[in-house]
Amino acid sequence: MKRELLKFCWDYVNERARRLKQSNDDLQESLDSETKNSTGDKHETGRAMVQLEQEKLAQQVQELEKTREILKKINIERKSETVGAGCLVKTSFADYFIAISAGTYKYDKGMVYCISINAPIAQLLVDKKKGDSFVFNGNTYTILEVA
Repeated sequence: MKRELLKFCWDYVNERARRLKQSNDDLQESLDSETKNSTGDKHETGRAMVQLEQEKLAQQVQELEKTREILKKINIERKSETVGAGCLVKTSFADYFIAISAGTYKYDKGMVYCISINAPIAQLLVDKKKGDSFVFNGNTYTILEVA
């Protein structure tokens, strides 16, 4: 199961990278057409807007690279009784895979939330073990399993 969850996280990252590359390509094409078709103040404003968008994309690409580095360090083979990165945690309310924030993995028996170690609920889970309880958003959770 953890292998499938890790693959789900990698698929999420790779799809995000594909979308960012497509956005960058679109912006470059827009910049090229601004260069060919416009003159004067309107031209400069259009170019500036495109360049701002390119800078935003560059920041998103940097963040994505950091996410990739986190994923590379996830060891799903690690056996531990306490919650940490790479753990699948089943609680009385929901199941969590501690890796990156990648959304919800759905399968025939339910779903697992893929969350970052920095997520508020992950911070409450870290270093806890089977049988421990904690309160999140006014609800008391009990850890049923740490894998």
